[in-house]
Amino acid sequence: MAKECGENWLKIQVKVKPNSKTEEISQKGDTLIVTVKEPPKEGRANQAVIKLLAKHFDVPQNQVKILSGFKKRDKVVEIADRYGIPQSVGGYAPH
Repeated sequence: MAKECGENWLKIQVKVKPNSKTEEISQKGDTLIVTVKEPPKEGRANQAVIKLLAKHFDVPQNQVKILSGFKKRDKVVEIADRYGIPQSVGGYAPH
């Protein structure tokens, strides 16, 4: 997963799969695959992605931001690391 470590932020490449039967996060190569039930209409899938990533990384939803790809399946997401994302969380923590 391509990631950059800012002073307190972690940038991750995300591929979203909306309209799914389940909600989950997996990894394929350098990208997180985020599967959500919501449709890609009126920002509903984006909000579901934020909610799922916040839960996965154990941070508040307001600490997860979509930087680019608002209307695309491929996105760059920024997650606050000021809460000390543990190294063991899914292998996605910063180095």
